[in-house]
Amino acid sequence: MAIDKLREMFSVMVVAKNADAVPRYYHPDFELVTNGATQTYAEFDRGHRTVYATEITYDLEYDEDAWVEATDRVAGRMWITTARPNESPTRIEVLFIATFVDGLIHRLWELTWPDWSQLGAFETYGNR
Repeated sequence: MAIDKLREMFSVMVVAKNADAVPRYYHPDFELVTNGATQTYAEFDRGHRTVYATEITYDLEYDEDAWVEATDRVAGRMWITTARPNESPTRIEVLFIATFVDGLIHRLWELTWPDWSQLGAFETYGNR
């Protein structure tokens, strides 16, 4: 269940760049810890809206052998490739653990390489 929900979120929200889908997938008390930095639901929502408004595109690849799932949590490994016009694509490796409350992502811990927050494509995100 959690794997399917996470895959759906990445397709409907991230690849489609649909920030209006944030409430559909994220709990109002959501908190993200990414590469040691913490974001609230409001910061996460605002950051995604600003980046999705740019010309960035996303492509996803999952490590199908790395999924670990329990009733209300999932861990995995994936690669998110970002691209913008006139720039070479960047492939970002992501290791993550997500917990769910009421079917919504409540907590998300992730490590990325390279650190996505240091990439030019995310300069409008608001995390710098």
